[in-house]
Amino acid sequence: MHATTIHAAGDIRFEEVPDPQLKRPTDAIVKVTAGCICGSDLWPYRGENRIRPGATIGHECVGVVEEVGSEVRDIRAGDFVVVPFCHCDNTCAHCRAGVHSACVNLGGTTSGQAEYARVGQADGSLVRTEAPADDDALLASLLALSDVMPTGWHAAVAAGVKPGDTAVVVGDGAVGLCGVIAASMLGAERIIAMSRHEPRQELARAFGATHVVAARGEEGVAEVRELTDGIGADAVLECVGTNDAMTTAIGVARPGGGVGFVGVPHGIELPVRTLFERNIGLRGGIAPVRRYLPELLTAVQERRIEPGRVFDLALPLAEVADGYRAMDERRAIKVLLRP
Repeated sequence: MHATTIHAAGDIRFEEVPDPQLKRPTDAIVKVTAGCICGSDLWPYRGENRIRPGATIGHECVGVVEEVGSEVRDIRAGDFVVVPFCHCDNTCAHCRAGVHSACVNLGGTTSGQAEYARVGQADGSLVRTEAPADDDALLASLLALSDVMPTGWHAAVAAGVKPGDTAVVVGDGAVGLCGVIAASMLGAERIIAMSRHEPRQELARAFGATHVVAARGEEGVAEVRELTDGIGADAVLECVGTNDAMTTAIGVARPGGGVGFVGVPHGIELPVRTLFERNIGLRGGIAPVRRYLPELLTAVQERRIEPGRVFDLALPLAEVADGYRAMDERRAIKVLLRP
């Protein structure tokens, strides 16, 4: 098959690699209908993560099941499925506790930007739905359910967003914008999106943001505090993963507030004394996608949310390198790829 591979920082190629094979009787092979580039894919692209030259890259996709292992009972060839980026059995103690991203049989999609992907624990991971036919908007929203929408939702849940709250979203990438959707769905009365990019500000407002703060650092914290009469936010969604973003998130949280973090951490030093003195809770991590999929899938099917709007550039899979450049240069929020 043809797949996206990474060879060094900035070196993305679309080339022929071996077809994925069933390795375990619980596996499935999915023919990718649509995949995409994640903000977290930019970490290795920028040289911030270790790279294994020639490795496939990409962990978000939807598609049609091509083949299943001998122990797969609920998923069948021909099913159109959403593929959670973290694979789980949906039955172990951690899954039953809602932490599917720590499943004892945890796996992950490694070739979402390709023609085919192997999925472990197919029965526990894959979620069947009707194929979107020629509805590109629905296809995009279903694709968003493989990662960014559940991740934004996880940030809101971890932060403890509840009806009537003031919520702040730090980060205006696809996850942060989906975090705005999540905060709105969970009943936040005031949602402050921290963004200095006009197209992303407009989308944040369309998703439910009531205020936008363009300033960063101490100036941004001061502006949020002014908007909240000096109190701070009840719930803060940290959707970036840098030390500056975490410092801002903690800085805008009110005493007793919560910070939900889902940005992949890079160089973060936690101010534990500040958390202690202000009684700020910090929760989050890798989103347990499968836990949230049923509710979010229903919301998408009923057109109550349209997370697919975060895709502002669509390219043929063969032009994936152009997609990486567009996201790296912030010319695109999120790139959708079609084989």
